Amino acid sequence: MGDKTRNKKYRILPKRIASLSLDEFESLATALIDRIPERLCSELNGGFLLLPEVKKDGDFYIMGEYVEDEIMGCSIILYYGSFVQLLEDSSPGEWEKELWDTIVHELRHHLESLAGVDNLVREEMAELEAYYKKH
Repeated sequence: MGDKTRNKKYRILPKRIASLSLDEFESLATALIDRIPERLCSELNGGFLLLPEVKKDGDFYIMGEYVEDEIMGCSIILYYGSFVQLLEDSSPGEWEKELWDTIVHELRHHLESLAGVDNLVREEMAELEAYYKKH
């Protein structure tokens, strides 16, 4: 190889290898969601959705989100690609813990919305404010 190819500024980054495939992630998510008492999923008429992509907001990967839509209803979306970016080759136990924490977090948004409170949103805003003060 000549000098021009060795000294390129830009390189294609290697594809991240995940210890859990999308299919394995989906099976794990289904098993965890099945643990949730049905009464806590009341009015979650859009259910749980799993998308393969990465979602990012500034410095942060979005692992999941709670969505309220006038037409589509209420749903919880999980972003497999974001889990891959964050966890890569972490152990299956670490994937399970992060996935469970995300499901519970988004379910809390749903339940607080039903109750007409926004405590979790306030907590998130305080955490973001503290983060950006440091950075």
